[in-house]
Formats: sequence, C-alpha cells, structure tokens
Amino acid sequence: MLTKLKNNFFILISTVLFLYFFFNLLDGERGLISYFEKKNILKELKDERKNVVNKINELEIKNSLLTDNLDLDYIEILIRQKFLFGKSGENTYIIKSNEN
Repeated sequence: MLTKLKNNFFILISTVLFLYFFFNLLDGERGLISYFEKKNILKELKDERKNVVNKINELEIKNSLLTDNLDLDYIEILIRQKFLFGKSGENTYIIKSNEN
C-alpha cells in the first residue's frame, strides 16, 4: 500500500491542492460568492445615496422658498395642503393615492 501511495503521490497532492484552491475560490471572505454579495450591497448603497441626494435637493429648494424673500405662492400652497384652507365659493378636491 505504501508503494501505491508513493506511485500516486503527485496525483494525490494535485487533487488535494485543486480542492483547496477551488473551495477558497468560491467560499470565504474574499471568495467569488462574497464578491457578488458585496457588489450587490454596493449597488444598493449607490441607489440609496441617489435617493438621499434627491431628497436633500428637494429640501434645499423648499428651504430657499421660505428664506428672507418669501414666495407667497408657495406659502399659499402649503396652507392649502396642511389646513385644507380655501376661498369662499372654491371647491377643494383631495386626491388620495393608494400607498401601501
């Protein structure tokens, strides 16, 4: 049996090394599966960053409308939305969206 191991030593070592590198290629912290997971997380973070930047830009625009030079039209829109305020003889319609 020892002679068979000596004869097939190269094949045995090659097989063990191949399996070792194959499993480390796929699994582990730096493996192929982990790479795709991290790539997906990066994509989600980039999308979230875009959403946050858009929200910040919207808030900056709204804030600029409420600074020293007041935009009376914008303030009227806010009052109508928040307090359901309207002029006499004016019909106010509220459209509710189906948000779940």
